[in-house]
Amino acid sequence: MKQVKTMVAALAAGTAASVVCAGLYGDTPDAKHAWAVHDRNRPRPAIITADPGKPPSDAVVLFDGTSLDAWLAGNGNEPAKWKIIDGAMQVVPGTGEIRTKESFGDCQLHIEFATPAKVEGGDQGRGNSGVFLMGMHEIQVLDNFDNDTYPDGLCASIYAENPPLVNACRKPGEWQTYDIVFHQPIWEGETLKHPGTVTVVHNGALTQDNWEFEGMSTHCTRRPLKPYANKLPLRLQDHNNPMRFRNIWIREIPSRYANTTHGGPAANEADVKALRGQTAAKLFAAANPADANKVAALQRLLEIVGYDTADTYMKPVAELTDAYLKELAGLDAQKLQDRKGDIIGLRNSCNVLTRNKVVPEDFKLKAELQRIINENGLEKKK
Repeated sequence: MKQVKTMVAALAAGTAASVVCAGLYGDTPDAKHAWAVHDRNRPRPAIITADPGKPPSDAVVLFDGTSLDAWLAGNGNEPAKWKIIDGAMQVVPGTGEIRTKESFGDCQLHIEFATPAKVEGGDQGRGNSGVFLMGMHEIQVLDNFDNDTYPDGLCASIYAENPPLVNACRKPGEWQTYDIVFHQPIWEGETLKHPGTVTVVHNGALTQDNWEFEGMSTHCTRRPLKPYANKLPLRLQDHNNPMRFRNIWIREIPSRYANTTHGGPAANEADVKALRGQTAAKLFAAANPADANKVAALQRLLEIVGYDTADTYMKPVAELTDAYLKELAGLDAQKLQDRKGDIIGLRNSCNVLTRNKVVPEDFKLKAELQRIINENGLEKKK
């Protein structure tokens, strides 16, 4: 699928470093989910620092007030022609838009802007610019403090498509913020699989709520979506107003369609099965079925069965079940009471498997442990 990166290999790599038998707890993996609920084998996210007022440690800083080195002019390779004044980049009217040297796709974007303190013009001619995500989808920048215009051209609108939920504009000259989460459209050949979305928070207020794109940004006409490259530059518009921008940073984020192994719109049964199989194999390599502690060994094996019921794993479960039940059969009532924690815990793990239809309700280990529990009153309240 175009614009989608399968995560099976990455997740499997993460699993290799973190797989440790953790026991059955939540609902088991299934056809759409490679991991159990509360699965401790699931890869952990990367650890970053995210201090208030600073870019997260994994962000790409596009403008920090000191240099335009991350930007180019328009569509060429010339340096950006805007100027830096007091730590802000300012539009030089008539010099044209600027774009990032680097290309980006799905992203989280933070950008701060200020419309001119000296009010000139009105409607669309007052404090106008635009943030063009991948150069294709414009989030309008406009001075709409006591300045009306058409709703789908207001500040924080998806220009020519969707008005903002509220007008959160500050006074002219005051600094304002956009925090944007953008997911590009997903195509399979010429077939649109998902139109892409954008969420915009303007000055702390939600103004676009996971809006699904209807088209590409344009003026006066509707321009249908069409396939484009999966990474393109971010662009800022010159609309002949001396707008200012500062503190611009961006974080690339995965497409919702990149995850093919655990829930979501792109979950693929073949990829899920493959990752479950890889996880089971890694767990089995460390399972030690010959462990003298049969309860611990069985718990590890039952967890593996939650991922994969192949004979490779079911056979040692059956063999160890027989050995453990034989061991229990030789114990008197008091010794069974002494072991009730292990017995009930193992039965509970079997319950997880039967509840999720991984094994049948009459699964031998569960049935026999339940019989022992009932016959010996191991769950009776004192």
